[in-house]
Amino acid sequence: MKRGTADTREGEMKPFREAHARIRERTPLEPRVAVVLGTGLGGLGESIEIEEAIPYTDIPHFSDSTVETHAGRLLFGHLDEVPVVAMEGRVHRYEGYSLQEVVFPIRVMRLLGAKVLVVSGACGGMDARMKAGDLVLLDDQINLMGDSPLVGPNLDEFGPRFPDMSEPFDGELRELAFQAALERGIRLHPGVYAAVVGPALETRAEYRMLRRMGADVVGMSIVPEVLAARHMEMRVLGMTVVTNVCLPDALEPADVAEILRTARNAEPRLTALIRDVVKEL
Repeated sequence: MKRGTADTREGEMKPFREAHARIRERTPLEPRVAVVLGTGLGGLGESIEIEEAIPYTDIPHFSDSTVETHAGRLLFGHLDEVPVVAMEGRVHRYEGYSLQEVVFPIRVMRLLGAKVLVVSGACGGMDARMKAGDLVLLDDQINLMGDSPLVGPNLDEFGPRFPDMSEPFDGELRELAFQAALERGIRLHPGVYAAVVGPALETRAEYRMLRRMGADVVGMSIVPEVLAARHMEMRVLGMTVVTNVCLPDALEPADVAEILRTARNAEPRLTALIRDVVKEL
């Protein structure tokens, strides 16, 4: 059977439809906003008035996170009266999943009705003006994973073969976030996010390379999710927490426990800004 036939396209969409159907057996809620809660940042989920929480293992074709701090549930409810769906933890390429598996939940959340995606996560800060615990509002990204979730047959039902990426992060949402940060007196850096596979952290030489490329922060997620979201014409807001400062000439060994503590300490400020933006949607 040739690619591009109706039967082939329907077969490629079948896993998404099966996941959608199983979720609809549990909840009729149609989310306006989808949220991905990254490493150490699950506290935002506590602000959601949860109507249904579905373990990833209960949803066909969803991959289960192996990261200790990722609960692995899909939360449905309202955040300040706005209907939302939130991923309580994500999966990563370094866990052994393909990027198509990584973004599978993003596509399902779009099928459920979400038109806005909010992504969060922890990152290493390479700008000397950044401190551990600072928040970064993403304005662009660099894909250094050596792959893309859009590789393979295009899913025409979701978007075009060659999606435009001139504005990966929505300008109006970024303005709302900056305004909220100004009103709350929260330090918020603009920044370019570079995505690498991991799980090893970077060497001094790699940090120098990334900085010269134009990256301000580096992490192991977000970019595939943004690519899938923009393919489906979702508006995207990206915010990260600088959990460790990565200056090559003053580099210290990473302490994972300290990284998680830093992320948790930043949760209230990140939650406040995301809630301020979501209220306007």
